[in-house]
Amino acid sequence: MAAPINIVFPIFPHLTQLDFMGPLQFLSRLPGAAVHVAAASLDPVPTDCNVALVPTTSFGDCPQADIICVPGGHGVREALHDGATVPFIAAQAPGARWVTSVCTGAFLLGAAGLLKGKRATCHWAYTQLLPLVGAEHQPGRVVEDGNVITAGGVTSGIDFALTLIAREAGEEVARMIQLALEYDPAPPFVGGHPDSSGAERTGALRARVYDRAAEAMRAALDQI
Repeated sequence: MAAPINIVFPIFPHLTQLDFMGPLQFLSRLPGAAVHVAAASLDPVPTDCNVALVPTTSFGDCPQADIICVPGGHGVREALHDGATVPFIAAQAPGARWVTSVCTGAFLLGAAGLLKGKRATCHWAYTQLLPLVGAEHQPGRVVEDGNVITAGGVTSGIDFALTLIAREAGEEVARMIQLALEYDPAPPFVGGHPDSSGAERTGALRARVYDRAAEAMRAALDQI
């Protein structure tokens, strides 16, 4: 019997739930997948939408990852300095076939020293900060550089998961999983990215949310 493919998701308080759940739903269908949801303890972990996640293992007991997938969210700022999340990622990465992130999870990879000299992406509101962790921003929903794969914001994690499934098991397996989960995006509105949403709407959202959020992330990165 083939060895399982250990897929490890490090989680931390106030992560963006879809950063985690989107890739999890798809990667769990990868043939041979064994999913491990790891945290500093086994206590429930709050997310950004008032739903808690229950870890399946602690950082100390987690098996070696074949695939490590780091979600993002506003909680990244605290996770950068919690003394547990970044060391866990740094310890797991050398033995992993794939080192990956969704959204601002890229900054946790970066804090672990895993993006130096790498092309990478993250949520559009934070891409200007990627050089602070040694990365070169490359536009795209999914960016691959060697065994490091980074995804853009939130929903990009599903595209990343399908990309990774194709790398691991072949395009036909990825296409079958895509069909099974009826992933056939047809949003009711155009405008899920600044390139398609326009300067006025993007500027309003930056002013309301992301100018402050990006500055807070910059401050957290300046302290690592």
